[in-house]
Amino acid sequence: MFAEEKKVEYIELIYDLIFVYLIGQNNELLHELDGGFFTAGTYITYLIGTAAVLQVWFMSTLFINRFGENSMTDYIGLFINMYLLYYMAAGTRPDWDGYYMRYCIAWGLILLNLTFQYYRKLRKSQKSAPWEISHIRSRMILLLIQAAMIFVSIPIFYLTGVKLSWISLIVGFFGSFFTRRIDALIPVNFEHLTERVMLYIVLTFGEMIVSIAVYFGSAFNLQTVYYSLFAFLIVVGLFLSYGFLYDHVIDRSMHTTGSVYMLLHIVLLLALSNITACMEFMPDPAVDALAKNILLTGSFLLYFVFLFIISCYAKDCDKPKKKLILMMIGTSIAFAGLTMLFYRNGYVSIALAVAYVFSIMSMIVSAHKQPADPV
Repeated sequence: MFAEEKKVEYIELIYDLIFVYLIGQNNELLHELDGGFFTAGTYITYLIGTAAVLQVWFMSTLFINRFGENSMTDYIGLFINMYLLYYMAAGTRPDWDGYYMRYCIAWGLILLNLTFQYYRKLRKSQKSAPWEISHIRSRMILLLIQAAMIFVSIPIFYLTGVKLSWISLIVGFFGSFFTRRIDALIPVNFEHLTERVMLYIVLTFGEMIVSIAVYFGSAFNLQTVYYSLFAFLIVVGLFLSYGFLYDHVIDRSMHTTGSVYMLLHIVLLLALSNITACMEFMPDPAVDALAKNILLTGSFLLYFVFLFIISCYAKDCDKPKKKLILMMIGTSIAFAGLTMLFYRNGYVSIALAVAYVFSIMSMIVSAHKQPADPV
């Protein structure tokens, strides 16, 4: 438990907005169609770009949660990273080769900036909080290794044409896994962390709301009303499902390092980004019907699977029941099967999506609904 409540500051929300913008830029990669859909190479580039952005957000958020002091020095560090993130956004495009150097320089400098922030904290902790030293040093070493790998990848790319900066993502992931015992010495303020993550999810839903504006741009007729209403209902159902989980299920007083909780949300954010792209694809006849329905169906399944896993952070009396698991699996299988059967019919496909989203939402709500107090 923490002596003082730690609130999410306005500067953190402004900082998260740049990440929402970056994810939107990454989504633009999926609009480069080849034969009715994007290529496997485009999607791999999209995944690497999304992973790079979300890993920076992951590391920044954990640092702020543990050591953020809402000071001018903290603000300067965040604003430097925001400026550098614009260069990463500018380099997020199909012709990545021409922007590889500036992208990697910005990425590496962001990691070095985070290293410097940890170094500042290390100097203070040596006298005031020596138990924090092992954690801070392990974070600094991991960040320096990742930054070095990114910078070294630049000359390798210009000599061989091979991009290797993505390896730093794997190093960062496994490095965090192997240092979890050291990280456990300094648990996060879980109440602050859950609020921060929730607000980023809300900003991502804002991006989705903007994306479905394409449904309202056609001529006003029954078809426009049908598709726009059902697209809006999908966003509402997805949002309410997460909102209920955050408000009524998650145990925000939990003692944890927070790493797994954030990694689960990174997958959740990836699923939401895919859904956003698919929602833009749905009214476009130029996009292959089967491919976009497969991606949309898979993204829905990924979203609800990880939403279910996140529900394991519930209070002890509110853990998921076996009956709920079986009902969700059965409904998901039925949804996937029916979508593949009617993928050519856009009216049926989007109606099935709405029915699935609200069915799963109702299961989550009913499973975690608290009994009324006796009068």
